[in-house]
Amino acid sequence: MLMLLVTAALETGLNRLLYQDAIMKSARQRLKGKVLRVELAELDSPVILVFGETQVDVLAAWDSLADCTLKIRAATLPALRQRSQLAALIKQGDLEVEGDVQVVQQFAALLDMAELDPAEMLAPYLGDIVAEGLTQQVRAHACGLRRRLSEHRVQLGQAVSEEWRLSPSALEMAWFIDEVDVMDRAGTILAARLEKLEQSR
Repeated sequence: MLMLLVTAALETGLNRLLYQDAIMKSARQRLKGKVLRVELAELDSPVILVFGETQVDVLAAWDSLADCTLKIRAATLPALRQRSQLAALIKQGDLEVEGDVQVVQQFAALLDMAELDPAEMLAPYLGDIVAEGLTQQVRAHACGLRRRLSEHRVQLGQAVSEEWRLSPSALEMAWFIDEVDVMDRAGTILAARLEKLEQSR
């Protein structure tokens, strides 16, 4: 049941995002007839994307072989929008591709071309003015939340190093490293002297 909801929501979103704009038609044509199997680490079942002329079908099962299989974590999915990141993701092990790599590259190119505008997606349901106002408020709240999180991170760092004394400050750390170096050199000198004494006997 969960997979049916996931595939239905994904199909609606992808069709709205990738198949509404006529400018993207030539990019869509490259994927026509291709099957992309996406295996998310967080889901038990794969998600299969079957690209057609006028829409993409999202399925939970596919009997035939897919042109390309993509193994990825959900957190890494947004990085697919940047084609330049694909090689780096593969090298880091965040993305595993089996089959025709061009299918993934063309899908990434299509995602890169798509303009993700939440207001435009909400407009048919809420109206233009309400959708735009709601989107702006969500963006403002998200920006404020990011700013507050950044401030809290700085305050916590200062509290840990200065007030609570749980971790040393940068100056204390530098002093400690210097002292360790001095002790190391003294130990080396002492070991050399002991060796000379042993040899002289």
